[in-house]
Amino acid sequence: MVNAILFDFGDIFINKNKEAQDKALADLGLAEWTEEHDKLERKFETGKISADGFLKALHKDIPNATLKEIKAAWNAGIDDFPLYRLEFLQKLSEEYRLFLLSNTDPIHIEKFERDVEASFYMDFYQCFEKVYFSHEIGYRKPDAEAFNFVLNKHDIQAKRTLVIDDKKYNTDAAAALGFQVWNLDPKTEDVVDLFEKKVINLDEV
Repeated sequence: MVNAILFDFGDIFINKNKEAQDKALADLGLAEWTEEHDKLERKFETGKISADGFLKALHKDIPNATLKEIKAAWNAGIDDFPLYRLEFLQKLSEEYRLFLLSNTDPIHIEKFERDVEASFYMDFYQCFEKVYFSHEIGYRKPDAEAFNFVLNKHDIQAKRTLVIDDKKYNTDAAAALGFQVWNLDPKTEDVVDLFEKKVINLDEV
């Protein structure tokens, strides 16, 4: 029986638009997002470089743009957070132990918190027993260390914990560790469909 749920953030609760981010960076002069940029992002998402360091590193490849413009382009992919998902989460928190584990960075979190009212993001965070952002804990999915970090901090078992994530490589990694998983497709599915998808049976509540 599932008694805990470990959620991703992007495209689970807050909508994302990767194409808008790519276009915004390209419009500033970034010809291509390379493997080196992936490595840079991983360092940023695990707290190994600061926001300023990340923006300055990107600036080397977009020299005609200002740091402010690069920051805005980086945030172009952060979209809306529908209220109905928060309301669903609030109800779910009455029945399950909830946790958030997100690969993210301080620039994106700042953008999210700035775009919504303080009461909204505080209500969101309060739904969880604990919120874990990769840049704060130093680990990111799909690395086993990220999932084990949560397990080791709380009295939960992988076999009784459901991981919900839109990235298949993340749910594959979680499944290999013994978690139950739902690889949610944001194009056709919504987190509020949790029980309709039979991922958790209502009889188990």
